[in-house]
Amino acid sequence: MTAIEVRGLTRRYSGGFEAVRGVSFDVERGEMFALLGTNGAGKTSTVEVVEGLSRPAEGSVRVLGHDPFAERKVVRPRMGVMLQEGGFPPDLTVSEAARMWAGTLTSPRPVDEALSLVDLAHRASVRVKQLSGGERRRLDLALALLGKPEVLFLDEPTTGLDPESRRNTWELIRALLREGVTVLLTTHYLEEAQALADRLAIMHRGRIVAQGTVSEVVDAYPSRISFVPPPGIALPVVADAESSGRVTVRTNELQSTLHELLVWAQHNNVELSGLDARSASLEEAFLAIAEEAA
Repeated sequence: MTAIEVRGLTRRYSGGFEAVRGVSFDVERGEMFALLGTNGAGKTSTVEVVEGLSRPAEGSVRVLGHDPFAERKVVRPRMGVMLQEGGFPPDLTVSEAARMWAGTLTSPRPVDEALSLVDLAHRASVRVKQLSGGERRRLDLALALLGKPEVLFLDEPTTGLDPESRRNTWELIRALLREGVTVLLTTHYLEEAQALADRLAIMHRGRIVAQGTVSEVVDAYPSRISFVPPPGIALPVVADAESSGRVTVRTNELQSTLHELLVWAQHNNVELSGLDARSASLEEAFLAIAEEAA
């Protein structure tokens, strides 16, 4: 069942500038959908409309079957939103900030439970202004989870987190997905999208220029085999050479090309020093897509 449906979404600002131009995508219930793009691509402008903070200039948006702007009172209690910065009064303690937010919700989970989910229970009596940047992000996430949301919006959720906290946050998100929560993620950490997303869309200048599963997006770009061959030897495949002597072979048939190279090397007693073979990454696909779109 579809949790989020976006059709032909266009958003204009004063002066006629179109930040979002005809964007369409669906997010199924219990799915993680990542919205990626370079700065100014239109990600935040898109998500704000889906959250119900603005009405689209053209097109339509449905969240859990409702218009999130016109029917905000119906949809908002079923949503959790983690913004890039929460903006809570700095002199409140962590616990006070959470209780204040819980007071705006219909049926919140216990504050202690929400803080425990993000490993902040031991900081409950600390003032918000004394938290590190990473701890503030974890507090933002705790407050987004207070209402036990069916649909969760995460805007750069792990910015400022140390590697351990980032991994813990990933595990929490995976647990929420297993419980059936739908997640719409925006992130600049492509590793994060590759690790978590069921599907994704890449935006550029207000349009979606690539969409699908991580594998579908990545598989459209070649794998790489790199190594340092002995000098002056002719290779059996086309390769790009670097000044360091290392060469890179790009191929859409990684297994067969690698097999061909290894058999050739064995028959000719050639050492492929520093051999490294890998499929294309989401980062490589993202950079290529952004370059092509530009």
